[in-house]
Amino acid sequence: MWSVDRIENGIAVLENDHRIRKKVPLDQLPVDVTEGDVLVVQDDNYVVDQQETNRRREQAFQLQQRLFRKQ
Repeated sequence: MWSVDRIENGIAVLENDHRIRKKVPLDQLPVDVTEGDVLVVQDDNYVVDQQETNRRREQAFQLQQRLFRKQ
């Protein structure tokens, strides 16, 4: 499982859960990929895991809400 750390100059920097990074040309990824998307490899192709992407975004949002309430 890989997450899109950033996209720059036609290259996506992917990171896995072990903090290993790799660079992948955007033309090898789904057309609508964005930073923060979680990708899985199926049949030698990257596919967005929408459920995991949504879960991680919600988790980050909840953390942000808790941090702002403490101020």
